[in-house]
Amino acid sequence: MRKLALKDEYLLLAEKPARYIGNEINSIQKDKETTAIRMALCFPDVYEIGMSHLGIQILYDMLNSWEDVWCERVYSPWVDMDRIMREASIPLFALESQDPIREFDFLGITIQYELCYTNILQILDLSGIPYYARERSDADPIVIGGGPCTYNPEPIADFFDLFYIGEGETRYRELLDCYLENRKQGGSRDEFLLAAARIPGIYVPRFYRTEYYPDGTVSAMKPLAEGIPARIRKELVDDVSHTCYPLKPVVPFIKTTQDRVTLELQRGCIRGCRFCQAGYLYRPVRERDVDVLKKYAITMLENTGYEEISLSSLSSSDYSGLAELIDFLITECKSQHTNISLPSLRIDAFSLDVMSKVQDVKKSSLTFAPEAGSQRLRNIINKGLTEEMILEGAATAFEAGWSRVKLYFMLGLPSETEADISGIGELANRIAAVYYETVPKEKRNGKVQIIASTSFFIPKPFTPFQWAPQATKEAFLDKAYLTRKSISSQLNQKSIKYNWHETDSSVLECVLARGDRRLAPAILEVYRKGCIFDAWSEHYRHDVWMETFKENDVDISFYTTRERADDEIFPWDFIDCGISKEYLRKEWHKARSAAQASSESEQLVTPNCREQCQGCGAASFRTGICVLDKNI
Repeated sequence: MRKLALKDEYLLLAEKPARYIGNEINSIQKDKETTAIRMALCFPDVYEIGMSHLGIQILYDMLNSWEDVWCERVYSPWVDMDRIMREASIPLFALESQDPIREFDFLGITIQYELCYTNILQILDLSGIPYYARERSDADPIVIGGGPCTYNPEPIADFFDLFYIGEGETRYRELLDCYLENRKQGGSRDEFLLAAARIPGIYVPRFYRTEYYPDGTVSAMKPLAEGIPARIRKELVDDVSHTCYPLKPVVPFIKTTQDRVTLELQRGCIRGCRFCQAGYLYRPVRERDVDVLKKYAITMLENTGYEEISLSSLSSSDYSGLAELIDFLITECKSQHTNISLPSLRIDAFSLDVMSKVQDVKKSSLTFAPEAGSQRLRNIINKGLTEEMILEGAATAFEAGWSRVKLYFMLGLPSETEADISGIGELANRIAAVYYETVPKEKRNGKVQIIASTSFFIPKPFTPFQWAPQATKEAFLDKAYLTRKSISSQLNQKSIKYNWHETDSSVLECVLARGDRRLAPAILEVYRKGCIFDAWSEHYRHDVWMETFKENDVDISFYTTRERADDEIFPWDFIDCGISKEYLRKEWHKARSAAQASSESEQLVTPNCREQCQGCGAASFRTGICVLDKNI
């Protein structure tokens, strides 16, 4: 009989005991005595966040489809359970078997955002696994990192045995077979890691050395063993329609952030916004066949009992089969009263028509992401969205019955001026005015509600803006003040609400996103001072981070406010994401040229992938839109 790792007395002290008991619907139990490999997949955040991540569900389904592997799940214990486990000396455990993580062969950690780095150390600490990979013995699990943050793994490289760069469906079988063969031959941990380093997409930090110039910039990244590549090329699924997909996803006992069936329409994005890391990392665009998605939708709804289905993509409007899929889902879901969620839609008549079919417009809000307040700045960031499109989209939405609109902007974008910032309030005001001009008084559902939200720009690796400086904390606060001032001066100010993101955490995110191996001691010391759940504003302790950076001689301005030279070697340049550095540099120069032009510089806007191939490098994968594009 399955025994829980936590006694009832401990569970009763927890805010949400269901986070720790496992045994959810569709969770998988195997006989640990007959499986050759045990792996724990970890999302280093609270259960409700981790359970909503599609990538974990995909890997969980794939790994457990192999008879010789039992894959389980583990999440960061919330602060209340973290305290209980430390006081009672209870080791961190996996949900399915309730066995300690330290007994597993592998611990795979998905790294979705930089502010989870201290939670990674929490996972290792509670598991009894040494923080530094160099201190682990053959008895310790192999710690693997995956996810978008592995495209610059250097700040946390010392804590991982290896990183899997790219999409997880392609190389795990080869990696696990390599492990089994090494074990059969009586090989050591180091011998396995050296063999793993020769597998495409696998980066083993201990076999690489970073060298620096006197000014602190990187001079070289050198492999230290024969037969391992100088550059690690990302792994990519060629045919996303016929790769594995979790048709029986685990259904939690408690509400999670994405409490619904998730249908991934496609991977990648055609748009090329110059600030968007995901848009470049996941190129080329690869669509799932619409008939496959129809089957997935029906099967997953039957296997889960969910009452909502979300169509997931970086830009759902660009999925070529969207209209057909929506019509099918409306017919199939109507009798079951299943809701359809459509995130990531653009502002156009097609998208709004789709939205009006699936939403109760009197109860829903509509989300637009202009990103910048002026057309000049939208062209600089290559948003591909004009003010005319925004206002026409708003008018169409208001005519269809919407009266609540959310607007997302970024502050601190390269070359931003006060006029660009004032444009946020002016654009919000014009959208509110469109409502009153479009909707007759007798048909209005109360006042229009405009919610304008701003986040702070963070220059990320593998984007054209990786060369750009980040604004200082003080400048960010000034920009937020100017935005609020602009909004409060508008004629329709009472219809506009303004929200802004935390400044301090944006600065830290930039340090961690663009950092190198010299940050690892500071990250560990911050954790030892009690910092976890940094992505949660109520737990974030900026003063501790800044104090610790200073104690460790980390100059944060070196990573944040310094503009990079064209020829600088970045800490992440040893990774090949498929997009050439030359192409990203060309886009950076186009953005700077647009900034220096006196007009709105439409000629410096780069067309999307379907309009015209720009030779970014993604065609080297010979799949997806790059194969379909006649220009290639």
